[in-house]
Amino acid sequence: MHVPGRHAGYLLLRAQALLLLLLGRPVNALVRFDRILALFPADRHALASRSHVLVQLNRLDESIIGLRQLTCLSGSHVQQAAAWFNLGYVLQQKGQHGDACLCFEKAIGHCPGMDQAWYGLGLALIGQRKLHEARQVLKKTTTLQPLAPHGWYRLAQVDLALGAPEKALEVLEHLRQFEPKVAAQLKRDIAAAVDLQDRQQPKPADGNVC
Repeated sequence: MHVPGRHAGYLLLRAQALLLLLLGRPVNALVRFDRILALFPADRHALASRSHVLVQLNRLDESIIGLRQLTCLSGSHVQQAAAWFNLGYVLQQKGQHGDACLCFEKAIGHCPGMDQAWYGLGLALIGQRKLHEARQVLKKTTTLQPLAPHGWYRLAQVDLALGAPEKALEVLEHLRQFEPKVAAQLKRDIAAAVDLQDRQQPKPADGNVC
């Protein structure tokens, strides 16, 4: 049996696919990946690349099928984590937040320090309106990547949704130290949330009303 890395036809098809992607021709690249998988159905690189191209083409259901196949293949913890993360990401794009949560949890099980999976899990929990759980997960994200603004920003958004603008203000002060643009956007979000909260407060009764 030929080893894929030493198979001339495999190497040619893979090189063609990568070149076509660089040239902005994903449909043609997809044909090459299909040919590779016809020769080597369990090739991880081809399955992952094909699924990525399908996402680019907005063919999410087909991408999900390929990624599910990828998660069933044996591989290192890093490879397994990447496969589950990518599957969770596409499911999240489809609005299937519950299934996405399970995939991100699988990814974390293989690589507990995978900050992207923690962040994806936080977003999926937000999508299910499980805000208290999302807050704990996003705090883990900020621990793993303390200088990445997206985790902090989402954490502040959850704080606002939970009616805790004072906690969002703490995040704002932290972001100002290294991400002033994101901090400026968060400041506007907090101002809008506080303004909305004030307008929703019951007004005092008119003294002339019986």
